[in-house]
Parts: sequence; C-alpha cells; structure tokens
Amino acid sequence: MDPGAAAVEAIEELTAHLPGGGERRSGQLEMAGLVAQAIEDHTHVAVAAGTGTGKSLAYLVPVIQSGRRPVIATATKALQDQLGAKDLPFLVEHLDPDVTYAVLKGRSNYVCRQRLDEVADAGQQRLSGIDADISPSELERLTAWAEASETGDREELDDQPSGMAWSAISVSARECPGAKDCPRGGDCFAEMARAKAAEADVVVVNTYLLGLHLAGDAPILPEHDVVVIDEAHQLAEVVSNTAGLEIGSGRFSHLARVTRAILEDPVAVDTLEGVGRRVADAFDDDRFHRVKPGAEGPINDALLLGRAALQPLIAGLRSIDGNKNADVAARRNRALAAATALADDLDRALNLNEAQSVAWIEGPTDRVVLRVAPIDVAEVLTESLWETGTVVLTSATLPATLPDELGVPSDRSELADVGSPFDYEEQSLLYCAAHLPDPRAEAHPQAAADELADLIDAAGGRTLALFTSWRALDRMKELLDGRLPGPMLAQGDGTKRALIERFVEDESASLFATMGFWQGVDVPGRTLSLVVLDRIPFPRPDDPLLQARRDRHKAAAFRMVDLPRAATLMAQGAGRLIRSSTDRGVVAVLDPRLASANTYRWELIRALPPMRRTKDRDEALSFLRTI
Repeated sequence: MDPGAAAVEAIEELTAHLPGGGERRSGQLEMAGLVAQAIEDHTHVAVAAGTGTGKSLAYLVPVIQSGRRPVIATATKALQDQLGAKDLPFLVEHLDPDVTYAVLKGRSNYVCRQRLDEVADAGQQRLSGIDADISPSELERLTAWAEASETGDREELDDQPSGMAWSAISVSARECPGAKDCPRGGDCFAEMARAKAAEADVVVVNTYLLGLHLAGDAPILPEHDVVVIDEAHQLAEVVSNTAGLEIGSGRFSHLARVTRAILEDPVAVDTLEGVGRRVADAFDDDRFHRVKPGAEGPINDALLLGRAALQPLIAGLRSIDGNKNADVAARRNRALAAATALADDLDRALNLNEAQSVAWIEGPTDRVVLRVAPIDVAEVLTESLWETGTVVLTSATLPATLPDELGVPSDRSELADVGSPFDYEEQSLLYCAAHLPDPRAEAHPQAAADELADLIDAAGGRTLALFTSWRALDRMKELLDGRLPGPMLAQGDGTKRALIERFVEDESASLFATMGFWQGVDVPGRTLSLVVLDRIPFPRPDDPLLQARRDRHKAAAFRMVDLPRAATLMAQGAGRLIRSSTDRGVVAVLDPRLASANTYRWELIRALPPMRRTKDRDEALSFLRTI
C-alpha cells in the first residue's frame, strides 16, 4: 500500500479509540500523507498545521510505520512530556506494541548522584562550592526524592526547587566530565537516559538539545534518519543560541568557587575572581550594544586577562592526584571541564569571524554577559541537518521566509498549509481599534487603557492581554487599577502555571502578560473569550543579531527579517483564543497600523487565523456580550 494511504488508514482507525470517539480531521490526514511521502522519497517537508489539527498523530503515525529511526524535537519540555506520557503510549497500544520510545533531556534536567553524595556531607558541601544560603531542608527533600526516583528527572517533582538548590545537585553539559571520569558514572541518571534513548525506536527531545547536537562537534543524540521539529518557527532562534556562546562574570566566579577548596594555589583562584569583576565592569559600559571582542579596548583586555588566568588554573587542576580519593577526582574533573569550556569560548570570542558571527553585550547589571551567535543559521544546518535524512518541520504558523532562513534545500522540499478544523469565521472576530492613536504617540497608553477597560467589561473578565514589553504591561496595570470587573492577574505575581490556574478558576479574572505567554498557553472554554494584543510585535530595531541580518538583506531587510517575525508572533498570540470547536471570542489589536499600513498590513492579516474582521468598536463589544 502507498505509505501515505497507509498512514491515513491507520489514523482513521486510531481516531475511533480516542476519548469520545474522536473526529475525522482532513488537515491531519493530509499532513500524514505529506510526511509519509517525504520519508519514502528521502526529502523534506514543512507543514503549517493550525490549532486543532492533531499534528502529533499526523507525524508520529507515518514515522512509526516507516520503520525509520526518528528524533522528535519539541519546543517545550511540557510537549515533550505529553508525547512521552500520552501520545506514544496510545500509539504503542493501538498501532504497534513492539515500538519502544524514550524521552531524553539535557544533562542539567537530571539530578547528579555524585553531587548528591557531596551534599550529604557538610564538609563536602564546602569543598564542592555549594552556596551556604541554600536551605538544608530543601536539600534534604531533594535528596530523599532522588533516592526514590527511577529517572532523576526534575519534572517528577511536584514543587519545583529553587535555582540555587537545583544547581547544587545537578551539573551542566560543560561541567560534566563524563561517565568514565566520575565515581557515579555507572548509575548516573543522565547516562541512563542516554542509554535508554540509544536503544529506543523513537526518541523525543526538546529543540534546545537538538540544537546542541546540530551545533556540536560530538554527537549527543543516537543515530537517526528522520527528524521531526514541532514548533519549527522557533528553530532559528534555538540554533542561534546553541551554535553561539555566552560569557559572563558568573562563569569566572563559579569556577573560582568550585576550584578554591581543591586547588592549593590561592593566587590563581583569587586572580580568577578578580578577572570576573573586571569582566563585569568592562561589559557593563557596553550593554545592549554590538561589540568586537578582539578589537583593542576594555572588553578585549578583560577577555585576554581571563584567558591568561585560566592557564595556571588548568595546569594546577591537571596536577591534582585523584587516584587516592574518588571524590576529589570528581571535583577536579568537573572543574577542569568547566575551565576548558570557558577557555575555548574565550578563544572563539577573541578570534571572532565578523563575516559569520555577531557579538553583543546584554543582561541586567548584576548578570551582564557577552553573547556570540551565527548571523546565518542556514550555514550551521546545511551539513548537520539537511544532509542527514528526512526533516519534517511543523507549527501552527510557518512564515514563508522560513525555508530560506533555515537553508532548506528547495529542490528536495515541500511547503504546505493544511489549515485548521475550526470555523474561525463563525467562532471568532478580529477587531482592530483603528480609531486609537499610533502606538508611538504620547496619547496612546491612556486611549488604549480606556479601550481595554471597555473590552474587558464587555467580556466580563475572561481576558488574556498580551504586551510587547514589561514597560507597557506595567503602565497598563497602573492605568487600569480598580477599573476591571474582576481580579487583575499579572506576569511576575506568581509562576506561569499558578497564574494560569488562577485565571482558569475565576471567569471574571484578566491575565496581563508579556512574551512568555504569547505562545504555549492553552486555555479552552469560556474562561478565555478575549485576547488583546497591545501592538504589532515588531522586533526591537536595536537587536544586534537582527541588525547583522538586516545588513545582509539590505533594502529587503524589513520584509525578510522584521515582518516575518512580527507576523509569526502575532499569529501565535492570536492563536491563544480558539482552542476547541466550541470556543468563541474576540482578538482585539490595539494598534491602528493593522488597519492603516497598506504596505504590510495584509501580510500580517494573512498570517492570522481566518477570522471575521471588523473595525467597528460596537460590533466587537456586542459580540463579547453575547458569548
């Protein structure tokens, strides 16, 4: 049977086993056929699949039927866990009981048994550089959990630990010396997860781990010949991070702390700490600016001092005899791995190829860092991704420029849009408040606040208001204090999960949030009937990485760099509204440029779900009052 037809037939049979019997989704079947054909032909496919399509089954079924070995990469650990705990068990039960699967995360997501051994002893804590401010009771709770856990995966914890506590009992990839150089390498949770993944038919990872694999010299993931990337619109940003580097004073101070107790050379350690302070001072003067690390000046001087300070430190660590004490050897090996990684990053920064990479300074005063990233991620992906097998890219929204940005080979790929099963024309309304002042005008904040107050009042709460900056969010909170029909919940007042739970529990509540909530928020039902976008989310004009990419595109920069990003993010924000076939509501845009900017408005509108559109304020208010 044709692989596409086989996949469609299997999904139609599987649908009958879904809770409530499921329903036939033409977009899901079309996507399954496209994925199956791409695997058969050893080509690539990018599929835009709107909310409700059921894209997980649409790619999992043909991948499993193909007999090929896939890696499935998701944008979030939550979706990663959903695939591992829900979707794949369902397919194993009803499609192929012989299929095995594994969920693999980055090393720092697993507790480190060696670090636990060190934490168990107060003296060892000091030797390991563990912060004295960490609560002993929290460490005891984490130790008890780890002793009973089979996976050591942080996501098992009901109450997430503090950052300091988790860092005390875990290690990053650049610190870990590897199983053969660790006393607990034989029963390491991270190594056990990697071993399980190596034996599995299907491996699920997050996109960041895939990015590390693609950008690194040594393979992290097991051998595979199919890669599926869910929420693929985020891939370029992830690869920019994983193929780049970050250097801050914190890396120097952390290395000094973990080295001080095991290296009998206080001068070398003190020098390293001093360099950390020098780095912080040098970086602080150039925050948010593009820089040239190898050019003469304070930044270059600080990096050179850091590189020089590492030489005696690394030599001293290598001279430590770990044969007599396994714990000392473990701490030495971790410190040596971190020091070597820092030295390599300093060398890369000091010898930056400005034709290929861009460097800039960013972060708050107490955590300022130098970042380096590739200008063109397509160059990174050409050999590491496109030449290794079939790649499936999918998301609710895929900008037309994505294949060029990622370097997808045009002669071996297909771009498709399978739509969404929802009736957006009937279920939703896109309202542009065209009468408001330009969002850059002084009068806009007050006028937008008055407009938002009326919209929320008509909706009776039930509002997710999305802002493009913390400043805009704080200003709106101030202007609307005491004017809403129910509680005003705001990002920063609790964890993302806690805020969403409070929002779901109280229909009169309104939730105000920034970029972290434009994607990945799923609140079906009456609780969410109004999504507000404060303005078109164009990227910052002074973003150094995007500046470098604009320079490459010259006159076409706006349409190749800024507009696709704004359109994708706007579509993601608007996509928070309709999450089921019974949802109804309004997406309100408080930016009149969506109605007046004829040179680009239609590209933004076409990226949104096909909602009924209006500029009539009374129509929007009336629609909200009826739902």
